[in-house]
This record gives sequence, structure tokens and C-alpha cells, in this order.
Amino acid sequence: MDREAGGNPWLNAEGPRGAEYDERFARLAAQGHDVHGEADLMASLGLRSVLDAGCGTGRVAIEMSRRGLEVAGVDLDTAMLGVARDKAPHIEWTHADLVDVDLGRCFDGVVMAGNVMIFVTPGTEGAVLANMARHLEVGGLLVAGFSLGRDRLALDAYDELAEATGLDLAERWADWARTPFVTAAEYAVSIHRRR
Repeated sequence: MDREAGGNPWLNAEGPRGAEYDERFARLAAQGHDVHGEADLMASLGLRSVLDAGCGTGRVAIEMSRRGLEVAGVDLDTAMLGVARDKAPHIEWTHADLVDVDLGRCFDGVVMAGNVMIFVTPGTEGAVLANMARHLEVGGLLVAGFSLGRDRLALDAYDELAEATGLDLAERWADWARTPFVTAAEYAVSIHRRR
């Protein structure tokens, strides 16, 4: 298991990595579950280019690419990124921390699916959002979905951090299928637009 980022909750958590992680989604798809809600939403937004920040094994980026979007992926976990590279060598995959990655270009959208914001190193949430905003064109969209609950990043704190980096809340749902958000929701998908 990778341990290159000290206090990073994802790298320090027990759980499946790489191909084992990817197999879970393959099983769900084989059982008839839709595993492409994130790509569905991103494709519906009229974007041409998307950075998949915290791309893991590339499930979302690869599906967006299949739908004609120009994509790139960034992840800190080399085991996860290795699977992405094996599955889709034509996509630009970068091993880096979201807090300081610099791809040298901007995108129409950035997606952070799969609870990325609650797996960044504690205390770096604002820096991650600022760096993702730097990777967005003016008017570009940052789309993030993450679980809510005690001891997790609160939506009001997330919105304040986003606002401080030049991102304004545009939409919020309770899931990737655009179920209306209610205060009792256990998950939120938020779209912020770069000023």
C-alpha cells in the first residue's frame, strides 16, 4: 500500500486498492447497476474538457472520454492510477497531490467524485479547492460529490472555502442523478462556477 503522503486519510485507510477496488464497480455493472452517474452528469453540462481530480482507477474519466470529452486524471494513489493507465493509456494520467498539481492548462470542468474532498489531507481542503479553481477556465464548473455526516467536511465550510477561491455555488443535489437536496441528505453533489 502507498504511504507517500503521511496524513492523507485515503492512503492511510484500510480497504481495497487498484484492481480489487475496480472489480467492485465491474460487479455492480454486471448486476445491472448504473455505475456512470458521474459521467452522465458531467456529459450533460456541455463541457468539452474535464479534469478528473482524484480519478482513482479512472472509471469516471474513461467513461467521459468514451462520450467524447477531452479528459485528464490526477490521483495520489499509485495503485489506483496504475489500473487507470492500464485500462486507458490514451488518457493523460498524472500522479500528484491535488493540493499542488500543476497540469499547465485549464479545463471547462473539474470533477471530484467518490468522496475526494473527505479524503484529502485534513487542513488542505481550501488549498485543494484553490488549485482546482486555478485549473478552471473563467466560467468553468467544479463538480464535487461527497458524503455528509459528523466529523466530515460540512457543506457550509465547503461553500465558504469555495467562495474564498473564486467559486460560486450554482447547483446542489443529493446525488449524481440530480435528486433534490434536502438538509437531511447524507450525500451532496455541488456545482460551483469559477468567477
